[in-house]
Amino acid sequence: MALNTEFNLGTESDALFNELLQAHEGLSREQSEQLNAGLILILMNHIGEAGTIREAVVCARAALDA
Repeated sequence: MALNTEFNLGTESDALFNELLQAHEGLSREQSEQLNAGLILILMNHIGEAGTIREAVVCARAALDA
């Protein structure tokens, strides 16, 4: 599976972003980090392709270093 880095969230993108923010409301920093880690692991499992996941990690890290 090739990593898709093009916009792919459709018309629900704003709502999904807001729902993610709402999921963090009232959490401590540690709980927020745990939520993010759990979400990442769930999505990694859903993708299920090691190469795609590795490419996503490299891409995300490169965005921080830019």
